[in-house]
This record gives sequence, C-alpha cells and structure tokens, in this order.
Amino acid sequence: MKKMVFACGLVLLLSGCDKPKVDTSTDESMKTSLQKVKESLPEDKRQAFSDAATTIMMSNVDMKAVMAGAFSGNGDAIATAQAEKVKAALNGKTGEEIISEAKAIQAERAKKEQQQALQEIAELQQKKTASQTAKASLRNFVVNKSRFFFEKQEFGGPRPVIELSVENKTTSPVSRAYFKGTIASPGRTIPWLVDTFNYSIPGGLEPGEKANWPLLPNMFSDWGKVQAPEDAVFTVEVMRLDGADGNALFDSGSFSEDDQKRLDMLKSKYTSQ
Repeated sequence: MKKMVFACGLVLLLSGCDKPKVDTSTDESMKTSLQKVKESLPEDKRQAFSDAATTIMMSNVDMKAVMAGAFSGNGDAIATAQAEKVKAALNGKTGEEIISEAKAIQAERAKKEQQQALQEIAELQQKKTASQTAKASLRNFVVNKSRFFFEKQEFGGPRPVIELSVENKTTSPVSRAYFKGTIASPGRTIPWLVDTFNYSIPGGLEPGEKANWPLLPNMFSDWGKVQAPEDAVFTVEVMRLDGADGNALFDSGSFSEDDQKRLDMLKSKYTSQ
C-alpha cells in the first residue's frame, strides 16, 4: 500500500515537471515556448493565458523610462533593460503560474485603484461641502436690484449695460465680486444668455455698505450680442467674493458640474452608497 502511494506521488510529481514552461533564453525560444505553453492548456484557458502573459509583460515595462530614453538618446540601452526585465518575469513559468500571477497583479492594481478612488471621493466631497458652505455665506452679499439693457451712443452701436444695487452684509470687506448673470424669459426653459462677470470695487465695500454700479461689458462679447425680448428678466447670482488681500473669502464655483459627475461616477463604481 505504501509503495502504491509513493508511486502515485511520484507520478504526480513527474507529471507536474512535464508541464511546459516559458524559456526566455533567446527570442526564438521565448516565442516558441510561449506557443507551446499555450497549446498545452485546455482550450478554454488559452485566451486567459494570452491575456495573462500580456498583463505580466506590461506590468514590467516602465513607459516613463522608455520615453525618457527616447529623448535622452539612450533609448536602445533602456529598451534592452526593459526587455530583460520582461523575460525574467516570464522565464521558467508554466501556463497556470502565468495565469495565477496575472490575477495577483490585477487584484493588486484593482486594490490601488480603489484606494485612489476613495481618496478622490473624499476630496471631492470635501470640495462640495466647502462650496455649499460658501454659497450660504455668499447670500450675505445681497443683490437688491439687477438690470440689463442696451444704451444708445452718439457714435457706434448701442452698448450693453449691467446695473447692480448691492449690499455687503458679510463681516468682511470685499475688494472684488464675481457674478453669474442670466437673461431669461418667463415660461422658456432655455435662457437667452448665461455668462459670468466680475467687478473690482474701487476702495472696496465694507461690511454694512451699499453701492450702485453701472457696469459696461465688452460690446463685442456675448453680452453685446444677446438678442432677448422685452419680457426677458435679468437675474444675478453671487459666485465669489475676494477680501481686502485679494484672496477668495467665499467661492461657490470651486465645485463644478463636472466635479459632481465625477463624484457620482466614482461613488457608483467604488462604494455601495
């Protein structure tokens, strides 16, 4: 009985040794052995083997080093070094070993991708929270009146004019204000114009102060080209305020629609929320 068990074990050991392995000692032996290893596998694993071999090869190639070599004139030496690294990663392995190693590489890659995605999700959520907080603070810079019209000139065509009446109810002086203006007609889904503009306030606007501003957009910009009917309404949203030092006090535009789309995509792919 013991002899039979030993014999069976020996057969299994020998059969394992008989599995073809990749030989990368020369380019020709590498090509031939890869094909031989592939053909030794069951047909339903052959495509997996090809994909796995490609995964291992690509994971052992440093594309930054290759590109740097191409620009430095040392491309041949770097390409040779990269090729040797690929050969070493495949040499002496069976088909099953190559498939198994590729799965490990892919699992590690997926783990890193998830870690990076979760970090980006946290950053985007923090950015969104900061934007929402800024919006709440920006409501204290009140636009009491907004009007858009074209003013006739003695020479040339009419020029666009934006009139604003504002009040600074924040606790900080404001040196520059940024706005998003919308010209739309009641009952219409699509506005005639949505555009941004900003104004550097001479002397700034201290807390509690009010101001009336006639602003003159570039007549060759979209403000000078818009053709809205008389029933159109001009509304203004405060997007950002700069303080006395020129830096942003509050900025609601730091989190964009593209940021929201990116956040939604990452959360749907990498979290269960």
